Amino acid sequence: MSDDHAKTPADHIGDTLAQLKEMRHYSKNNVETLTASWLLYDGELSKLKQADKIAALMDRQNQLHDALETTITELEDVLEKMQPPPEE
Repeated sequence: MSDDHAKTPADHIGDTLAQLKEMRHYSKNNVETLTASWLLYDGELSKLKQADKIAALMDRQNQLHDALETTITELEDVLEKMQPPPEE
């Protein structure tokens, strides 16, 4: 299969941004779902001495979400700088 249009570095960054934004979407949904479960079962998990494990997972998921946000913003800035100036 021949590729008529070779991807530019900007195309690769755009593809990566799309993937990161999809990951961010799922990360946000995962945090919300885990938080909802946490609120429902906090009492039971505490009794079973499992609450700390879930809290640690929630912290890690939030860290991932924050890192995704930062990386997306930085790559968007890089992509913007790669765009040619508008023609007058």
